[in-house]
Amino acid sequence: MSAFLALPRRALVALLTLSAPTLSAQAAPDAAAFPVVLRASRVIDGTGRTLRNQDVTVQGGRITAMRASVGPLPARGIDLGARTLLPGLIDTHVHLGWYITDKQRLHEDRDGDTPDVSTLQRAGNAWATLRAGFTTVQSIGEADNAVLRDAINAGRIPGPRVLTSLGSLNERTGGGSPDSLRASVRRFKARGADVIKIFASKSIRDGGEATMTPEQLEAACGESKAQGLRSVVHAHSAEAVQRAARAGCTQVEHGVFADDATRALLVQRGTFFDPQCGLVFHNYLDNKPWFEGIGNYNAAGFASMEQAIPLAEKGIGLAAKLPTLKLVFGTDAVAGAHGRNAEELVCRVRRGGQPAMDAILSATSRAAESLGLEKEIGRVAVGYAADLIATDGDPVAQIEASQLVSFVMKGGRVYRNDGARLTGARK
Repeated sequence: MSAFLALPRRALVALLTLSAPTLSAQAAPDAAAFPVVLRASRVIDGTGRTLRNQDVTVQGGRITAMRASVGPLPARGIDLGARTLLPGLIDTHVHLGWYITDKQRLHEDRDGDTPDVSTLQRAGNAWATLRAGFTTVQSIGEADNAVLRDAINAGRIPGPRVLTSLGSLNERTGGGSPDSLRASVRRFKARGADVIKIFASKSIRDGGEATMTPEQLEAACGESKAQGLRSVVHAHSAEAVQRAARAGCTQVEHGVFADDATRALLVQRGTFFDPQCGLVFHNYLDNKPWFEGIGNYNAAGFASMEQAIPLAEKGIGLAAKLPTLKLVFGTDAVAGAHGRNAEELVCRVRRGGQPAMDAILSATSRAAESLGLEKEIGRVAVGYAADLIATDGDPVAQIEASQLVSFVMKGGRVYRNDGARLTGARK
């Protein structure tokens, strides 16, 4: 068992709480307790619309009313001024447990970091992600995310809403037979996994070839569906992506080598597609000393990533041109990239050619749909969770504004509020 999970629950929560920065005494009132009105000159609602001069009322952690701004701002209101209000952003692929140690190396189980240090590092990743405007993330592939997920989701520490797979499957799991893969899915369900993560190809550093047979994928994804769980599949090659789509898997990650026929199959099967544009590649390449010499982080692996970048950028543009392809947002944020998630939005628009509004939808309502939470998050609408952020500037006109988050509310609680004007604040 990981040392992270081995910590007593009371000690773990205490440690995580230490990592939570104290909110300013002038922070906005707690919208979970009583009505708070957010006044915004511009609202991107998560459906493709931009609304002007709106008052959004929040109470009990939800949006309870929206109307045109008229007259003075009500008591306990927050004037967002010229900023843009939009749904909290959603990243469908992160790794909150990955971090860089004080020795400037990727954390490994035997690098000497104590459980206390690892706990605080992970909590720091979560806090950085939330401050950047990402109020929901799917942290997949790591076995030790449960306690962090539960502490955040219970409101004991600040961080985005977390869904996690608590590990992963591959072609060798349990011996690799279809029955053993089905049994493994059931074990993940019993442990409390929110989603099943499946490796169906080699990494980009090893060429990305398919590794799971159609029968194996059908067993793993079919059992996931039978257990009421979604399945997210790591697949780089066209063949691996196609096998996942034909097997009825929920979502495919990466797909660097996907071609037109593969994208057409994703459309036909209704499979969610989460390709990466650049953040994960540049994070590795710009910080080679953190990773070099660990596993396949070597000269050949880095060269493969460099060669993948133009393919990845082009692939974003080709995918975005298919209006019925369910293109969702995921960064694969690893150590060093947490809190920088919106760089991927900029890459998608500036390097990949995805329209800015569509990129925003891929990180709001469409991402929520991929998580099965389309009636809960991803929109600014009455009845939805009050996961709301504000940016300095309009990200539709200038996608770089997505990196200029200055207001963050999750579940009706304000976690960041840089310079907003309050009325009727509690005394």
